[in-house]
Amino acid sequence: MNLRLEELPPQTYADQILPLTHSLWAQGRSLDAYVAQTLDLAQTTYGRHHYHMFALTGNGSAALASFKRYERDARAGNQRLRAIGIGAVFTPEEHRGRGYASAMLGLALDRARGEGFDFAYLFSDIHPQFYRQLGFVELSSRSISLRADSLRDERLEAQPLSERDWRGLRTCFDACDAQRSFGLKRSPLVWDWIRTRMRHRGQHPHEQPVQLVVRRSKGVAAYVIAQREPAHDACVVDELAFADHDAAGLMAPLLRSAAGDLRRIVAWLPPAPVRSLLPRGAVRRRTGAIWMAAPLTPGGSRFLDLAKASGSADGIWSFDHI
Repeated sequence: MNLRLEELPPQTYADQILPLTHSLWAQGRSLDAYVAQTLDLAQTTYGRHHYHMFALTGNGSAALASFKRYERDARAGNQRLRAIGIGAVFTPEEHRGRGYASAMLGLALDRARGEGFDFAYLFSDIHPQFYRQLGFVELSSRSISLRADSLRDERLEAQPLSERDWRGLRTCFDACDAQRSFGLKRSPLVWDWIRTRMRHRGQHPHEQPVQLVVRRSKGVAAYVIAQREPAHDACVVDELAFADHDAAGLMAPLLRSAAGDLRRIVAWLPPAPVRSLLPRGAVRRRTGAIWMAAPLTPGGSRFLDLAKASGSADGIWSFDHI
């Protein structure tokens, strides 16, 4: 069979693939909502230029396997890199056990290398050995759980995130990101993509979005984005950042405010320098969303080396999950 990698238009992907993956990844959404939100992401400016759907086909067959590709800029020290994220790897049941997913990803990595990308990354919810065989390396993927009352409680003028605060969020994020040696960069298009995903998440019936900022003068000193899940007595944190050394002390009371009357605060283990501001807590290896990367150039290998040496912090925020 002559196998080839074929890019699918978003609507074709929605029609052919999403009904098959709905039970796996819709997270309680109806099929209509699952499709609508996928197409909504594809129609953003980031989506039109950097978000692609691919299928493995052969001899005129329907999709033998499929995946999504997300293009991101990254850095290792001062070196600017290009990366692809691989998500939603799927093989229809009738085609499983024939090596189609491996063949598809091999072609995808070859294509990315030829296009000048430095590394590929993904988040594995299956046995990482499958991806190791393709050249992916497992990186730190941990979660932290804190008692909310272990954080300092003090009066804090935290306000709901508003439209005018987004520039301040970017400033806070960039200030924290500059203090570490590697990471995925965030362009304005990526921030717009994140905002679209946040809007989708806000429609989830079992979560209560929490988006708080502490303002200072005309800017933002610190922020936290999370969801309260009363059924689990937990506040699940996606991201938090601060503008400078003076604002670092706001992190603990801001998290406490985000939790409200819930007992626990849980999150992916944050990157530096945010990690150093949190109590030790209960840190555990994640069994899902395991971050893995495959170097395609020497620059990509350097990125992996820095990520593997990240020590007590992890290297990525949950908003970078794909």
